[in-house]
Amino acid sequence: MPSAKDIELRVIPSSIANPFVKKHHYSGKIVHNSSLHFGAFLNGRLHGVMSFGPSLDKRKIQGLVNGTPWNGFIELNRMAFDDVLPRNSESRCISVALRMIKKQAPQIKWVISFADGCSCGDGAIYRASGFVLTGIKENANIAVMPDGTKLHKMTLESSPLRPIRALGGKSYFDITGGGGRSWRKFLDAVGGHIQPGYQLRYIRFIDPAYEKRLTVPIIPFSAIDEVGAGMYKGEHVSMAERHLGK
Repeated sequence: MPSAKDIELRVIPSSIANPFVKKHHYSGKIVHNSSLHFGAFLNGRLHGVMSFGPSLDKRKIQGLVNGTPWNGFIELNRMAFDDVLPRNSESRCISVALRMIKKQAPQIKWVISFADGCSCGDGAIYRASGFVLTGIKENANIAVMPDGTKLHKMTLESSPLRPIRALGGKSYFDITGGGGRSWRKFLDAVGGHIQPGYQLRYIRFIDPAYEKRLTVPIIPFSAIDEVGAGMYKGEHVSMAERHLGK
């Protein structure tokens, strides 16, 4: 039986990474500004992809860690694996990817990622990979359209003129006209609603010295159950119940 140590991690182009992400990520979507893609190969076949890139709200994220240069952090914004790889493959691949980033891009001091506790999970892989939890926030940014399509506020606001298929080819600006309270105006106009659940923010320090510069508290993992933010494979379930095998 193969083990996670048998996986070969390679940098791959977006032309290979993106189709895999669209097929295997729960959202079916890529992040368009992803610029670094790792492929997880077993016996020469691609079975997983991790995509990294700059955060969309980069200035706000940068302030989470004092003294971080503009190019000093990166976001893990997509992680998609099929069911072929052995147990612990995701955490193994994250570990190898971060070692490669540290060697080839030493200016990057930390990595941020977000767990979607509305539709997918609460970040068990991040916790197993040495990330710290720095935010649990009730979702206000992921909306569900009448046809079931999910759209993120940040994605719309970062490219307000881009035509959106779920909006019938219209752009965010076409619908809102810009200005204040555009998000609420957008939801009212399209008949969308906020997806219930939580967003969880995780940070992994490649350079341990930067952990001392964190400007927000590290939240104990137990807080996930305390606020009812637990989710696993799209089902709301507490971490305690998972550990008991329920």
